[in-house]
Amino acid sequence: MELERCVRCTLPITWETLYFDDKGVCNICKNWDAKQKVINWKTREKQLLRIFEDAKKTKRAYDCIVPFSGGKDSTFTLWAIIKRYKIKPLVVSFDHGFYRPKTIENRTRTFRKLGVDVITFTPNWHIVKKLMLESLIRKGDFCWHCHAGIFAYPMQIAVKFKIPLIIWGEGGGEYEGYFKFEDIEETDEWKFNRRIILGMRAEDMAGFIGAELKDLQPYLFPSKEELDEIGVKSLPLGKFIQWDQQKQVEIIKSELGWQEDEVESNLPGPSFDKVECMFAGIRDYIKYLKRGFSRITHRTTIDIRNGKMSREAAMELIRKYEARKPKSLTVFLEYLGICEEEFNDIVSKHLIPPAKPVDPKTLIEGPKLHDQDLWFRENKI
Repeated sequence: MELERCVRCTLPITWETLYFDDKGVCNICKNWDAKQKVINWKTREKQLLRIFEDAKKTKRAYDCIVPFSGGKDSTFTLWAIIKRYKIKPLVVSFDHGFYRPKTIENRTRTFRKLGVDVITFTPNWHIVKKLMLESLIRKGDFCWHCHAGIFAYPMQIAVKFKIPLIIWGEGGGEYEGYFKFEDIEETDEWKFNRRIILGMRAEDMAGFIGAELKDLQPYLFPSKEELDEIGVKSLPLGKFIQWDQQKQVEIIKSELGWQEDEVESNLPGPSFDKVECMFAGIRDYIKYLKRGFSRITHRTTIDIRNGKMSREAAMELIRKYEARKPKSLTVFLEYLGICEEEFNDIVSKHLIPPAKPVDPKTLIEGPKLHDQDLWFRENKI
């Protein structure tokens, strides 16, 4: 029996924060309606312009910080900050360890075309591997180090350099129900603890993996007192302008030469979604085993809402392509030092009802990504 899904989009009942009304329409679709019909985006952008004008008046070396990965959202955000709004950013990048070759090329090209100062931080690989395994075991999600570092480290830099404005990319509400478009969310301690780090602080993780807290320094969110001292505002650009992935990708391709890439868990061919991470396919595979759906559900939902695809066509693609085992699983397991049986056992303990258990042996293995042989391999050291 298939999972119950929204009658308008393809989101299933096991999607995080999802619920249906009495007509079978999900709350994410309703939030999307508010984005299109309720929000006055001209007024929102005027608010943003006032924030930027105030930032310029401080006469600091940098007007704001832009956290950056090299994916579509952070690349567009950086382009908009410089070219559209004419303010000077300090780019802060937390290198989670999984940047793909084309992403590195995109990053370098973007930095040079825009002319920016960049701080890139790469955390201790030994600690990263321990954190990946620990968070996989405890939460069925190996990305704790990535999410914690990406959000905490730029905030640390804001405190150290006394730069009170941080501008992120898309806002909450696009795909989940933690935030509504009517709200101007801030990436604050509440969001960090509840939404980003799955309720496990760096202090907790240090104890879990038997490390000293100083070894997890990059993952510590600054205290409220530190942030209040410089008056930090940490805001998503997507809450002030109407976020449109497709249009924004066309801008960065045209202006910056940004290139798409294959994504293991997406439809065959080039994609602009999650191209920056080697293990996007693994994350989506775990989601499929836990929740009964993967990235194609996510992508087709966006296309349906943008009027680019019918729900029927989307469901056909989901049935055809979603139930696949990623070829990169061997690399991932090598990093964590576990076998596939151990991996399957860990993930099975995080099943989200009413999703049904899946026997990985019944799944077709997807094709190898064109750049997989270029990735770092533990057994070749």
